Amino acid sequence: MSEELLRRQLYEAFENRAILYWLFYDELSRELGPERAEEVMSRAIYRRGLMRSDKYKSFAPGDLAGLRDAFLSGLADGGRMFQPVVTRCDNEALDIKFQACPLRETWQRLGLTDELVATLCRIAAKIDDGTFLGAGFEFHADTWKPGESGCCYLHIRPGKSQPQESG
Repeated sequence: MSEELLRRQLYEAFENRAILYWLFYDELSRELGPERAEEVMSRAIYRRGLMRSDKYKSFAPGDLAGLRDAFLSGLADGGRMFQPVVTRCDNEALDIKFQACPLRETWQRLGLTDELVATLCRIAAKIDDGTFLGAGFEFHADTWKPGESGCCYLHIRPGKSQPQESG
């Protein structure tokens, strides 16, 4: 199988993920209302992040350079898919700004409103909350908002305690 075909399939898989998130949110919103839909999806996606956190626990609580290298080396398509820019990496902080996001780009191509895209970005970003908090770091993300360039801006800080169990 050619690298070009694999790359196309990878991008199609992320597009499929984006469409599923939107469809799940739409159905849950109809049944439960938009606030509960966001809450339920956020919890589930956070749990998926916890499941992924083990591979970063060895860097907690404070090896931010090691975490940076491990995280960036694991991004899809060698990082090209998200185009990360490390804006800070020292003993106190690791900040990474994604310049692109295949999920947001798919939602925008589908013609979803900016407000809905921002909501879906908040929900999808919960995977990072689970990943980094579960690994034992302090974490928050600034997710995309209408009129902004790029996408998520990840803010990782040394943890204050041992990592949480992901079990």
